[in-house]
Amino acid sequence: MSKMTPREVIQKNIRFQKPDRIGMRFDRGRMDDFLKEVKIFPKGFKIKRWIEGEYEYYDDAWGNLWWRLKDGCSGGEIKTAALADWAALKDFKVPDFLGSPDFTTIKQLFADDGNQHYRMINIPGFPFSICRYLRKMEIYFEDLVLERENIDQLHDIVTTAMEQVIRKIPETGADGIIFFEDWGIQDRMLISAEMWREIFKPLYQRLCNAAHSVKLDVLMHSCGYNWAIIDDLAEVGINAFQFDQPSIYGLEKLATRLQSHKICLYSPVDIQKVLPTGNKQLIQDEARKMAKLFFGANGGLIAKNYPDIHGIGVTEEWDNWMYEAFLEHCR
Repeated sequence: MSKMTPREVIQKNIRFQKPDRIGMRFDRGRMDDFLKEVKIFPKGFKIKRWIEGEYEYYDDAWGNLWWRLKDGCSGGEIKTAALADWAALKDFKVPDFLGSPDFTTIKQLFADDGNQHYRMINIPGFPFSICRYLRKMEIYFEDLVLERENIDQLHDIVTTAMEQVIRKIPETGADGIIFFEDWGIQDRMLISAEMWREIFKPLYQRLCNAAHSVKLDVLMHSCGYNWAIIDDLAEVGINAFQFDQPSIYGLEKLATRLQSHKICLYSPVDIQKVLPTGNKQLIQDEARKMAKLFFGANGGLIAKNYPDIHGIGVTEEWDNWMYEAFLEHCR
């Protein structure tokens, strides 16, 4: 077994500093190199939830109203956007994240761990993940073309606020941050790579620069096929990709590119093509293949479970087959 602490294993995988095993992030009492993942909510915010008929409704920190089938997946969709009218932009206020008591609570949580586990904070978001909900997804995509002046102003407000949050995070003792932005569908991005580079790449550069200036790793979740901007994301400073569909890229192709950029893969086996099949041999072969391809001479792999297996029709037994195969590479 590893002579490194769990924290060192994750740090060295992310930074390609020759860890002695792959990283592991599995729930239900299994091997987990991470301390409990935590989020920062704004001062005074308490989520409201209620049921009406077959739907559950709830709000978020930005003032959006969500709804979901109460027996469905754990996420949902925007019912009413907080910034439905551009006329409200002049009075738009970012929630008070800097005044959040979570900074103090998280600092104590991390201190109590004694530097044993990797300490990651799920930040409020990057501009796309926040603003697409403030305007509602389908309207936001129109805004990128038709309301560019307003979009640029909103993006700047949000990016500035997130820079401030990121620069405050080191007082908690965190090692890294993670954010969630789904940029792709099955075979292409939601917008053109050219538009992404023009509008979003400078914002990513600002936020990654802010994180790296205070010695934080940057982990990015993104679903879909985002091959067109992998090089750009490497350039701005993403340290690890949390992909739930790694097979969509072709494992060999993705591993070659990530190893060349020294970007870590943080991933389960593919949650569409592999894990839901219930085929033990396929699931375990895929996990072993990922360990072989992505854990290079200097590191670069953190294996994990998918948190909502019920939502993708996966049993605990199937999920555990994946875990057992990854665990072989920890001995």
